[in-house]
Amino acid sequence: MTQQNSRQDGPGGADPNRTPDHPEKEDIVQDQSQTAFSETEAEDGFASPETEIETLRAERDEFRDRFMRAIAEAENARKRADRDRREAEQYGSSRLARDLLPVHDNLRRALDAVAEDQRASAAGFIEGVELTLRELLGVMEKHGITQVSARPGDTFDPQLHQAMFEAPVPGTKAGEIIQVMAEGFLLHDRLLRPAQVGVSSTPAS
Repeated sequence: MTQQNSRQDGPGGADPNRTPDHPEKEDIVQDQSQTAFSETEAEDGFASPETEIETLRAERDEFRDRFMRAIAEAENARKRADRDRREAEQYGSSRLARDLLPVHDNLRRALDAVAEDQRASAAGFIEGVELTLRELLGVMEKHGITQVSARPGDTFDPQLHQAMFEAPVPGTKAGEIIQVMAEGFLLHDRLLRPAQVGVSSTPAS
């Protein structure tokens, strides 16, 4: 009996209370198992905390960029709307203003056609035309329609004047206005119609 028990407790026996000869090997095996488990999690779609943080930061930056772009677009839209509103207020009546110009021209021609010897006999009629012309000019000016300056002797300005003809006139310089055929008009700062003028072509002496 004693020998048999000795054999069971010997090297060939298994003692459950016995301490392993190499505990550090078990730690290595456990670390490898944890590493393998972490890699398995990553492969299964579980990102590491660092990766999740970087992803959240990228999404934050993208949303911030979109938000700033949306604010800029809204501000630009507001400015365009304000500009369109101002232009509509100032220049929305440009078609009506152009239609009034022939009325002005006809009244002006009627007054210019009256000879000096006829003024006494048609004084009342002439005065009525003059009052109508002044009232028309007042209404036009009230709505931002003003006359373009053009008088004989003024220098021709291609931005405001339209040359209808050129002629050499003694006592004038090339580029001077020698005749005003039709007055020009501005609607605020926009040209409705250039003044139609004749220009001197006298060469410089």
